[in-house]
Amino acid sequence: MAATDEARDGERRPADGERDGARPGAAGAEAGPDAGARPAGRRLTRRRALLLGGGAAVAAGAAAVAAREELAHWWWWRLPGNGRPRKEGEVDFAGAQWSAASPANYRQASRPDDYTVDRVVVHVVQGSFATALKVFRDPFHEASAHYVVRGDGHVAQTVRELDVAFHAGNRGYNERSVGIEHAGFVDRPESFTADMYAASARLTAGICRRYAFPADREHVVGHVEVPGTDHTDPGPHWDWDRYLALVRAELRRPAGRA
Repeated sequence: MAATDEARDGERRPADGERDGARPGAAGAEAGPDAGARPAGRRLTRRRALLLGGGAAVAAGAAAVAAREELAHWWWWRLPGNGRPRKEGEVDFAGAQWSAASPANYRQASRPDDYTVDRVVVHVVQGSFATALKVFRDPFHEASAHYVVRGDGHVAQTVRELDVAFHAGNRGYNERSVGIEHAGFVDRPESFTADMYAASARLTAGICRRYAFPADREHVVGHVEVPGTDHTDPGPHWDWDRYLALVRAELRRPAGRA
């Protein structure tokens, strides 16, 4: 199931004051026996201190650049004319039921303009279809996926593909992927029905087509394969060969709305 702690997904920032680590070195360099002996000595000492502190300065500069880039990503879609249009209740997969997740469980964005999408992450709910929709509506759950697929093939969309759902337990993967939950349990092979496989394959094929990435095991992955994850889904009973064969068959069909 979707990971439940966005704080683990790289949201932390460097502590304030880390860039000041060079200052004690600079002060200490001027506190030696030659301090104040002659101007040239003082200039040499300051230069040495600057060189010694250069690594910290470079690191601080890199952190500042990263922070600016993240801020640009965060605000890009808010600028006039940049945000992708959206309508209440609109879905990205034809025929999907719209069941909105709590805004606390995803981050609004404007993908793929601000973040490239090149992954599908396959999840298993460890519960029912109704359970997944219920917890995604709960603002204290701190997680959601874009879609939930039921055993009979019915699909619900809870987060627009434009937005970053908190599903993978890895910030980079959240930003680059679409998360698909499947009702059922990892240790119950009967959870994974023919109707579920077929509907999910149509869904994944549409995502691959929309964002122009291949249907292979590099780009269609299980939650267990996400770096840093502590989840095991979709588990040993998920038939990857069958699933990808269905996805590729869908991709060979003429492109439709999904």
